Amino acid sequence: MSRQTAEPWRSILTTAVSTLPCRHFGIDERARRAEGVSKRGNGEGSVYKRKDGRWEAALTVRGERRRFCAKRREQAYRWLTATSQASQQGLPVAPARETVATHLNSWLAGARAHLRHRTWVRYEQLARLHVLPALGAIPLGRLEPIDVKVMQQRMLEAGASPSSTRQARAVLHGALTEAVRWGLVARNVAALVRPPQKPAHEMRTLTQPQVEALFRAAAGDRLEALWVLAATVGMRQGELLGLRWRNVDLDRGVLSVCGSLTRGPEGLMITDPKTARSRRRVALPAIAVEALRRQRATQAGERLRAGAAWTDRDLVFSNEVGGPLTADKLLRARFRPLLRKAGLPPIRFHDLRHTAATRLLEQGIHPKVVSEMLGHTSVAITLDIYSHVSPDMQRQAVSALDALFARQPSLP
Repeated sequence: MSRQTAEPWRSILTTAVSTLPCRHFGIDERARRAEGVSKRGNGEGSVYKRKDGRWEAALTVRGERRRFCAKRREQAYRWLTATSQASQQGLPVAPARETVATHLNSWLAGARAHLRHRTWVRYEQLARLHVLPALGAIPLGRLEPIDVKVMQQRMLEAGASPSSTRQARAVLHGALTEAVRWGLVARNVAALVRPPQKPAHEMRTLTQPQVEALFRAAAGDRLEALWVLAATVGMRQGELLGLRWRNVDLDRGVLSVCGSLTRGPEGLMITDPKTARSRRRVALPAIAVEALRRQRATQAGERLRAGAAWTDRDLVFSNEVGGPLTADKLLRARFRPLLRKAGLPPIRFHDLRHTAATRLLEQGIHPKVVSEMLGHTSVAITLDIYSHVSPDMQRQAVSALDALFARQPSLP
């Protein structure tokens, strides 16, 4: 090969070699090469391959030497970049000993003050049973999307439902969101992992004849008004059990949903409704007003019989001495026997709420009104949940259009 022919190839090889990653790779290595600087600047850190085949990043942060090991160079380099940027911006940097377990437990402790007790208990359970055994020992800065994905897969293989698996990922996602906000990690790796598909819950609603059969079977029952309210205005179970007489105006035919009965650290207690939109005023049909009047008379008789044993908590639906009803007793001792008495199929209590919404929409009530009655955050949620009613609503709309144009003169 002649000298003139070899020159272009020498130039190409030189350029290619200069761009290859070297064994000892710093943050601005390529920039230093371009400028002819061989030594790395103070505080820039470095990434190098260890004898055991792993890659180690090292960086001095506020006088302390931080090190991070990873299987791949990209992981080590990413940690070095994020840690260096956080240090330069004055943000806190995750200690080398900070693990997923220490951060998640710290996050749970802080979240306890602003989460509903029942929600916090569920979060703690998911963290303890699923997230911590799978990921707790991993250093917070070394957590990767593949770790979260493996956790989800193992949960499903062990028999956990897709819903529980999604919730476990959501708990981790919440803790990592805080870690990103505090600058402890560069990214929320849980956000990069697709959760299992949300299972479609089978919605079972009662037909109008079945609702009427339920009401006939409930006639004379001490909780008759509870079943009527659930199946006509769609109040949630906790909202019904936490309803107080001070929030009921029978003369005007309205009630206000201001609380929900939940189990707290000190037992049953009335807390704020599920969401801000759940706090609402609900207009009552005549059948509900009459049932509530009978409920008030029944409760007055129970108060007289109980005498000094009566506990006045102003509850509309209480036990025989004025105390709160528990949800499990309501279902086991009252609801399921009532369904059998009425000859109805077994359904969830929440399906009475679905029944009420479905019947309202089928009657042509505007979805926005139904959404407000149910206490949904937005009408989009109502339309999404009750999309099965849409075909009937569309047929009603087409029938209305046919009737409208039938009255018009024929077009030329």
